[in-house]
Amino acid sequence: MLTVPGRYDQIRTITKFVTAGGLAAGLDEDTIFHLELCCDEASTNIIEHAYGAEDAGTITVHFQVTEDAFRVTFLDQGRPFSPEEVSEPAILNPGDDASGPALTEFLDKMKVGGLGIHFMRKLMDEVLYNFDTERGNELTLVKYLPERDEQ
Repeated sequence: MLTVPGRYDQIRTITKFVTAGGLAAGLDEDTIFHLELCCDEASTNIIEHAYGAEDAGTITVHFQVTEDAFRVTFLDQGRPFSPEEVSEPAILNPGDDASGPALTEFLDKMKVGGLGIHFMRKLMDEVLYNFDTERGNELTLVKYLPERDEQ
């Protein structure tokens, strides 16, 4: 278990902690990258949305390896929220040209917000959320482990 102040400079500490656990669990390089991205997004969301500012509370992270999954859980005492209320981001068609003015226009028009949850939903196998008045917000990211050959 790791508990750090809710500050942006602590996000690297969180991702390193989770990465070490993922490597020990045998996750591949792509899955580790996805975990790092999701942990960065979850931590940023806690600081920005649950606490509303840096140093307004702590972030506790722990992971669990089971027979079939790697689970990362984030705990905070910030404002509760429901990920179900966060809709998919409005992604516009940037056109055929993926560079230059078309891409710039696309990025300028793209709806801000919801991308972190969107990434978590797309990159993890499960995203679970619970709020408890005593424990606070609990976000769990689940990645299923590949089946291992029994020897």
